[in-house]
Amino acid sequence: SSGGNSGSQAASLIIRGLAVREMALKDWGKVLGRESLIGLGLGSILGFLGFWRVFWVSGLGVSAGVTVAISLVGVVLFGAIAGSMLPFMLKALKLDPAVSSSPVISSLVDLFGIIMLFQLALLLGRLLMGS
Repeated sequence: SSGGNSGSQAASLIIRGLAVREMALKDWGKVLGRESLIGLGLGSILGFLGFWRVFWVSGLGVSAGVTVAISLVGVVLFGAIAGSMLPFMLKALKLDPAVSSSPVISSLVDLFGIIMLFQLALLLGRLLMGS
């Protein structure tokens, strides 16, 4: 849910900014850079905490901790990017940016997060098992 939460927050800020004309379509690049940094920073903090929880507290091993850490970084980063860019894309298509509200972003990012977690687990499992 961390990715969905970060995406929903980003979408809310962008939708508001577009509605009150604090930002325009031309600002998408600046917003993408800012939200990417925020997503990477928050994801890194959560990734470290996830690694610590899985490896040190649960004792599940390094590969499980790394899988959770990378997944958290990726899903929060993706959430921030998707949440901030989807309202811009809808506005550019002359659609209502508010359509990209929390349920849409959360569902999209949660789906991405589950797929990424399992793909990373498979990849790391293959690398560590040598097959």
